[in-house]
Amino acid sequence: MVDAPTRPAPDHPRPTFARSRWASLDGPWEFGEGAPGDSPGDWVLDRAIEVPFPPECATSGLGLERCDHPRYRRSFTLDATTVEPAEGERVLLHCEGVDHSARVWVDGQYVGGHEGGYTPFTLDITDALGDGPDHELVVAATDLARDLEQPRGKQDWHDLPHVIWYGRSSGIWRSVWLEVVPAVRLDSAAWTTLDTFGRLQGAIRLVGWDEDDDLVVEASFAVDGHPLGTVTGTASASAVDLETRLGRAAHADTPFLYWTPDLPTLVDLRLRLLRGDEVLDEVAGYTGLRTIDVRDGAVELNGLAVFSRLVLEQAYWPGTHFTAPSLEALRAEAELVKGLGFNGLRIHQVSADPRFLRACDEVGLMVWADVPAAYLHTPRSTALLTRTLTELVARDHNHPSVVAWVPYNESWGVFRVADEPGQQAAVRAAYWLAKALDPSRPAIGNDGWENVAGDLVGVHDYTHDTEVLASRYGSADAVAATLAGVRPGGKVLLVDSADPGAPVVLSEFGGVTLREGENSWGYGEVADADALVERVRALVAQVGPASGLAGFCWTQLTDCLQEQNGLAWPDRTPKAPLDDLRAAIRSG
Repeated sequence: MVDAPTRPAPDHPRPTFARSRWASLDGPWEFGEGAPGDSPGDWVLDRAIEVPFPPECATSGLGLERCDHPRYRRSFTLDATTVEPAEGERVLLHCEGVDHSARVWVDGQYVGGHEGGYTPFTLDITDALGDGPDHELVVAATDLARDLEQPRGKQDWHDLPHVIWYGRSSGIWRSVWLEVVPAVRLDSAAWTTLDTFGRLQGAIRLVGWDEDDDLVVEASFAVDGHPLGTVTGTASASAVDLETRLGRAAHADTPFLYWTPDLPTLVDLRLRLLRGDEVLDEVAGYTGLRTIDVRDGAVELNGLAVFSRLVLEQAYWPGTHFTAPSLEALRAEAELVKGLGFNGLRIHQVSADPRFLRACDEVGLMVWADVPAAYLHTPRSTALLTRTLTELVARDHNHPSVVAWVPYNESWGVFRVADEPGQQAAVRAAYWLAKALDPSRPAIGNDGWENVAGDLVGVHDYTHDTEVLASRYGSADAVAATLAGVRPGGKVLLVDSADPGAPVVLSEFGGVTLREGENSWGYGEVADADALVERVRALVAQVGPASGLAGFCWTQLTDCLQEQNGLAWPDRTPKAPLDDLRAAIRSG
């Protein structure tokens, strides 16, 4: 009798596909600054840095203003107390985020690289490992502050943050870790809920498959320790498709299995790769049974219309920039969003830490996932966006909280999309790529205005005049008239063949400042906490479920440097009593 699957430990950096034999390489590293085209022999690493915090932030121990070529080195040990490979096993190096490009050496041998600062990469370092348990890892990063072709999101290209852009997070800014794996192994698994009757499909990929080898993939499922069933599939290639219909859990606490913000039920799973009775590989993970569709002007979750109450999540922390200060901070962030009365968030112009998405899965938050923007439209910027989108979809597919992909925001990087066919084609291509990679979720080609293609229409409107808000969005007819002619921010909302019948979400609005200093910035100002609550209440009341909208996204969760539009201070303390803010957010 095999035990029911259990969820990976909370600290695992890849929570939906986790093995037990892994070790973090976060902590003290040697650090220096290099030059283009250099090699490890050229470096002077005369400082220390605390990885994964970027060199521009104080917590790293450096607090540099600008660092275009960060260089890193540390030693690590492969032994029984960490990860010790047996004969025939492989050692993988995982880098969750190195901005913008990386080159990696192990024991003096170059083992590979990656371009794209917002997505992870994995290198098999086995063949580079020298004799003995002690080894050296060297990483060279390049992140040019003035390079506007590379995806940079809200990272400023000026020396100091200005307007709505923040401090940079160059080099290693997310966890680095090791994993020991078998040579013949499970490589990935993508789980998709096919309908509202519990039908779940898994696309499993293998490494080391041989046509003469009889391999079976076994998937077992459970909820809260209660088994739901097991399904198997024979490997006839390096990919195995599994499909099962999961029954109701056999206990009263889970009346149904579907994931919703109100009842975020998760299905724990275990994958095993078998050769007869021999277990070659075993992976733990989880997913959620949930469908997300767009139909008749509404967003439907599990076949029922759902109104989205989202908040803009910049994921920027004082002292650590775009790197969360701790695992506990990620969980607390999700709980703050939920406690404020939202049922979701838009992770804005940065990729989410997978452990934050796990918290959203467990707390019950719907997530719109942005692709961080470049600020020029060139073949290179288009290729980099395409790569980032592709890798983000692959990384985050199994998180039920992720309900939409957003390739472009406010025409950033495609500033002439309203009238330039090539830029329109770029947005359409990104939308269709998202749909090709993941047809199970909606995608918004260009959120905010100048919508070219998308399952939803996102509108950004920062008016604080409640009568104007009501006239633009108070009914379905008002929304249709707004799409046809009104120009919030002076921008046309629909371009060319964009669907005027798609659900409309007021995907940025609000932006109220409770002023803290002379350099603070916002879309409208109030004098005290009571006035903040009243302003939130008045604005939200115009755009709730009784309006012509399918949802809204409030700007924003926290103050970030000079952009002080948050419902909470930078330290995540709410600016008014939590219950009062929650009542205001739920007032519409």
